[in-house]
Amino acid sequence: MKEALEDAGFVVLATGSFGTAINKVDDCKIDLLITHPYVETIPGHEAVKYLRARNLGMPVLVVAGLLDDDRLKYREELEGFEIFPRPFTVAQLVSKVEEVLKASQRWACSSGSLDESTVQVTS
Repeated sequence: MKEALEDAGFVVLATGSFGTAINKVDDCKIDLLITHPYVETIPGHEAVKYLRARNLGMPVLVVAGLLDDDRLKYREELEGFEIFPRPFTVAQLVSKVEEVLKASQRWACSSGSLDESTVQVTS
């Protein structure tokens, strides 16, 4: 995912842990957070709410492979966040990221270009 978004012109800050994600949100202007419904030490919905509170208005794209109600236990807790189902193609991912950034009006360049928007990916 990181390489695909970088190839599309986005600056990607990939983090492998919730603690690193907190540091990145505190240290950088994040235009979009991409995460999974489950993070290693905390339910994903709680992690997303915590990170979003530190960067108000930050759009969040939750990538999930299991979207049925029985398997995505916290689906109702993710309301207000974009849910993006797997599997997807690189083109679909880039298109969705552009859509979410445009809708949130948080792209980095005053020209309206999405180049250099900072996307954080947590896993």
